[in-house]
Amino acid sequence: MTHPIVQDTKGGAILTIQVQPKASKSECVGLHGDALKIRVAAPPIDGRANEALLAFLAERLEVAPSTLAIQSGAGGRHKRVLCKTLRAAEVLARLGLTAGKGPVV
Repeated sequence: MTHPIVQDTKGGAILTIQVQPKASKSECVGLHGDALKIRVAAPPIDGRANEALLAFLAERLEVAPSTLAIQSGAGGRHKRVLCKTLRAAEVLARLGLTAGKGPVV
């Protein structure tokens, strides 16, 4: 299964995310172009927004936070996050995504 926001690699699934820090609450908003838009309550100071993003994703994907890593974009809003323990199809299923449909929020 292919989806523009997630792809399989040798190391696991890479998820493309657009982050909006300093939101009123952490939540998955839906698709934003070829990325999944996620709002996090933490400010983008001292890596707190990145930590909040990884904690949020770990909870939604039902994986240990240590299995997630930001591969690129740590200093910006557009990020690529590696999930070492899941394949792309599993990520899509756990986020409630299917081809052409947004997440179940």
